[in-house]
Amino acid sequence: MRFLDLAATSAAVAATSGRKAKIELLADALRRLDPGEIAAGSAFLAGELRQRQTGVGYASLRDRPPPATEPSLTVAGVDAAVAEISVVAGAGSQARRRELLGALFAAATDEEQRLLIGLFGGELRQGAQAGLLADAIAKAAEVPLTAVRRALLLSGDLKQVAVAALTGGAAALAEIHLRVGTPLTPMLAQAAPDVGAALLATGTPATVDVKLDGIRIQVHRSGDDVAVFTRSLDDITSRMPEVVAAVRKLPLREAVLDGEAMTLDETGRPRPFQETSSRAATRGARAAGRGKAAESAPAPAPLALTPYFFDLLHLDGADLLDEPGRVRWAALADALPAELIVGRTTAETEEEAAAAFAAALAAGQEGVVVKAAEAPYDVGRRGNAWVKVKPRHTLDLVVLAAEWGHGRRRGWLSNLHLGALDPRTGEFVMLGKTFKGLTDELLRWQTERFKQLQIDDNGWAVRVRPVQVVEIAFDGVQTSPRYPGGVALRFARVLRYRDDKPATEADTIDTVRAIGGYPPP
Repeated sequence: MRFLDLAATSAAVAATSGRKAKIELLADALRRLDPGEIAAGSAFLAGELRQRQTGVGYASLRDRPPPATEPSLTVAGVDAAVAEISVVAGAGSQARRRELLGALFAAATDEEQRLLIGLFGGELRQGAQAGLLADAIAKAAEVPLTAVRRALLLSGDLKQVAVAALTGGAAALAEIHLRVGTPLTPMLAQAAPDVGAALLATGTPATVDVKLDGIRIQVHRSGDDVAVFTRSLDDITSRMPEVVAAVRKLPLREAVLDGEAMTLDETGRPRPFQETSSRAATRGARAAGRGKAAESAPAPAPLALTPYFFDLLHLDGADLLDEPGRVRWAALADALPAELIVGRTTAETEEEAAAAFAAALAAGQEGVVVKAAEAPYDVGRRGNAWVKVKPRHTLDLVVLAAEWGHGRRRGWLSNLHLGALDPRTGEFVMLGKTFKGLTDELLRWQTERFKQLQIDDNGWAVRVRPVQVVEIAFDGVQTSPRYPGGVALRFARVLRYRDDKPATEADTIDTVRAIGGYPPP
């Protein structure tokens, strides 16, 4: 397939507002891919490169050759060129990477260059997120959408699912199971303002878990092999030796465990979240976030991590995903010692749930997660079966821009432009600004971080790639004609940056409006 045809589809999808029309365009492009191009082509249509790390920074994309007048690139050819760029290393690698990148762009027409810039820069905002691609794959392959979504959630790999569906149909999709060693998208929790509202969603009796102030981990064990993954499916095994050691000691052969890891002080209370999250950050993210000075500085001795688990998804050859929570949790209690299991109680009344909530806060934790005991593990979904309750309004939002500071903050990026995810378009909707809660340390950190993510700088504000998640506390939601979502946050302030959370899991504009009692836009 010509790369130009894929670029034309991408542009058409971006210019189309209707979901059904977008799906038709994407499905038509998927049908035209040769079998050997499906993995790369489906990734391109989703706005991604198959190679997660290419070494190509945003600045490299500014200085490019003029576009070709005639198209010559194919989908397979572009994928091969990107693969070659991604493995360049050693002496002279920067010059060689620049040479290869220049050759690729020189062979690309103007429309193809625009798609390449979006792919390398992670800025292809065309509204073709994974959910839309799943619909398009189902339509192109003429298979049930439920089969595609299930396979996607279990594998976490859109490319694998596209290849299976388009080459083997429903039978090939059915062969995609939970595989020990391959991370799967975790089940997520809705938010509720109090335990009473949470119990209305889950029903009673409900299980009430302590919501730890740590990082989400998914641990896979097969024999002596142990792997640890983040909620975004990144492999952080090398950064979690304590977790590996704890799971390796367990008297079992195979398991997939869902839980959290956290650092504790000498009294057993949680240490600041930033200390825990720094252990999970990938080296690339740490370098990008802290600047070059940090690369040459000696790393401090890591604080010990303690794992706690709250779910068991596979045990010694048996998948437990579709079992009710009570069955999974009973199996977890049988397989693990009590000290490795998150604190949990059963609540039949609001008073019992409120007591568990108060106890969690007294122990220095974030709150509780109220869970329906009969619900299966809903991979990758955020529904009413799990409902989290915190003592204050907080949202995980995405930074869209940052303004240059004044006075004592001159020279630092300060006032943050905050965006919530629009689930209908995949875009981010701005709903306010804040410079509250920023310490000098955070100001230094975010200035370096947003320089790395910079798209443009007009001298007043720096617009950045929408990838950095920040946790914001606020007092309420009010209507606002200034912002496209129609609402704004009252007294918003920064709590912490969430390097453990991808922008695709940011809170939605629907959630924000619901907190204020307003219907979806």
